[in-house]
Amino acid sequence: MFGYRHSFHAGNFADVVKHVVLVALLEALQQKPKPFYMQDCHGGIGMYDLGSEEARKNREYLGGIGRLWQTDNPPAAVRRYLELVHSFNRDGQLRYYPGSPRLGRALLRAGDRMVLTELNKIDCEQLKQEFERDKKVTVHLQDAYQGLQAYLPPAERRGLVLIDPAYELKDEYERLIRGLQQAYKRWPTGIYAIWYPLMSHAFRESFFTSLRETGIRKILVAELTIKPLQAQKEMCGSGMIIVNAPWQLDQQLKMELKWLWPLLSDSEEGGVNVEWLVPE
Repeated sequence: MFGYRHSFHAGNFADVVKHVVLVALLEALQQKPKPFYMQDCHGGIGMYDLGSEEARKNREYLGGIGRLWQTDNPPAAVRRYLELVHSFNRDGQLRYYPGSPRLGRALLRAGDRMVLTELNKIDCEQLKQEFERDKKVTVHLQDAYQGLQAYLPPAERRGLVLIDPAYELKDEYERLIRGLQQAYKRWPTGIYAIWYPLMSHAFRESFFTSLRETGIRKILVAELTIKPLQAQKEMCGSGMIIVNAPWQLDQQLKMELKWLWPLLSDSEEGGVNVEWLVPE
């Protein structure tokens, strides 16, 4: 099974795609004054040191955030994403990479709040320290899918759930689909954003078939590949499944990802795909 221990991959091309989409979603939620809720089901440690032994092993961030660090005139969501990453590196040198909890927290307003779950005890302790005494953020040592049952629906009635597993377990996709179905039944108006690796066509189509069979409507797919999909267990790209995507998000993500693709890809191979897997 695919394994994705985040400390080894922080800031790589897949993180860039995932976090640009996350920023676009949170900025869409900011367009209305009523408070919103964010739940990150796989919180990790919140902040990653790109000088750490894990990050330096393959230096994947050089093919991701490293390529965008000094770019000019990016589109709106990429620009905001870069502003946020720069805010954690105030000396102008790229050293720290904010995970989705940190990016999410930076976009919370006065009445908004966030719940984080993380099953790894060591990571969860770091995550708790990262948000110590932050009244807008609650951290739980808990399985992601148990957390979906425990904290949904939120009192705010509007918001976003990010599901970002490492895909290390053999039954991860089954658990994800089942967890999404149960969460959607409890909170059908929420936005659900699911990150997934792109490897083989067969792997992708099997996942998509399972999503269609849930009966959930309004499912948007946003993908960026840096090389053709293979038959082996190698990540050739990454995608985001977005349930209840905000109005015109499909058009925005087409523009944002098409702008990103030539910076993140080393060749003419690969590309961008934004389409409705299931229409409204």
